Amino acid sequence: MNRIQTPVHHAILAPHERQPCEVWTRVMGYFRPVASFNIGKQGEYNERLAFVEPGHDRDCRAPDPARD
Repeated sequence: MNRIQTPVHHAILAPHERQPCEVWTRVMGYFRPVASFNIGKQGEYNERLAFVEPGHDRDCRAPDPARD
């Protein structure tokens, strides 16, 4: 069976047509939008690093059995 995929055309939007993405983070056991942080807390949020366990890939995809 031959499957033909139709190309996906994405619209190019001007900056004023875009909608901002609301980012939430967990703070002291509850979630808050980062936009509600004061400027100091926003700076701390931007400096955060994601924890990567040694010996593991950075992405969180399921392990590939072909690699093992």
